[in-house]
Amino acid sequence: MSAKDRRLQFGFALSSEEHPPRDHVRHARLAEEAGFDFLSISDHYHPWTDLQGHSPFVWSVIGAIAQATERIRLGTGVTCPTMRIHPAIIAQAAATAGCLMPGRFFLGVGTGEKLNEHILGDRWPEHEVRAAMLEEAVAVIRLLWKGGVRSHHGRYFTVENARIYDLPDPLPEIVIAASGPNAAELAGRIGDGFWTTAPEPELIEAFEGSAPRRARRRPRYGQVTVCWAKDERSARRTAHRLWPTAGIPGEATQELPSPAHFEQLAAMVTEEAITEAVVCGPDVGRHVAAVRSFVDAGFDHVYVHQIGPDQAGCIEFYRRDVLPELARLRPAGRRAVA
Repeated sequence: MSAKDRRLQFGFALSSEEHPPRDHVRHARLAEEAGFDFLSISDHYHPWTDLQGHSPFVWSVIGAIAQATERIRLGTGVTCPTMRIHPAIIAQAAATAGCLMPGRFFLGVGTGEKLNEHILGDRWPEHEVRAAMLEEAVAVIRLLWKGGVRSHHGRYFTVENARIYDLPDPLPEIVIAASGPNAAELAGRIGDGFWTTAPEPELIEAFEGSAPRRARRRPRYGQVTVCWAKDERSARRTAHRLWPTAGIPGEATQELPSPAHFEQLAAMVTEEAITEAVVCGPDVGRHVAAVRSFVDAGFDHVYVHQIGPDQAGCIEFYRRDVLPELARLRPAGRRAVA
């Protein structure tokens, strides 16, 4: 493991739901110049609410970012390779992204949300079925990444005589998103890394507990949601207005089919509920503490999602005040697993 792999890495999220495609390219350049190590970009067909107002095709945006940046890594956060897009097509898209960003692209995948994946009229099955579909989809992607002509006749997917001609070296890592212990166990079995949005050590333990015995230490990605502004009051208002879904508990975010449904549910979310889930304002200590909670839980890749239009202001705030503090953090030791 290289020295770079051993150190903590900090990233910045590109929220497809909130910004048009050209802005993502600009924000990616700013994040690279600020010293962030990696980027996450969401893969949505719809925003969560109409007020967010955007949802560009992520693979086109990735191509533009590949040409606009030189160092920073980029991953989908996350793609659902099961319904809206067949895993054979995701395999080709991710391979092309890897060719455009040699050694800089990783593929984040998950079971998805009905909001995005039901649009072709497919049935939205229960989570256990979606997890089985994801496991088979990852197997299809890895098969096609072996090169040559490949076929697959599985329970959920069929591939016949398919070959991906442009394969990157190295191949992208496949990072599996999970929010519960069963999904984390699946991530441990089939993934090159783990991705979640809560600093829960139990998820890390489930991920590591199902890892192959001789597996190298694999990256663990965690998301911190913030709303930076020059004062806390305006940050709270922005977070409540643009990202009310942060206050929606349970599985509703996986089960609702349209932005209109999210808006109906979000009408019951208070500003106070949002601030319990989102770091609001310019207090450096609170931003550092939110990141530290993930580090202490065993995560080694932590990235920040800034809510609202002032992405440049947040990036500059982190460059000037937060990243120097985060550089002093040390990775948590590998947790013992059964």
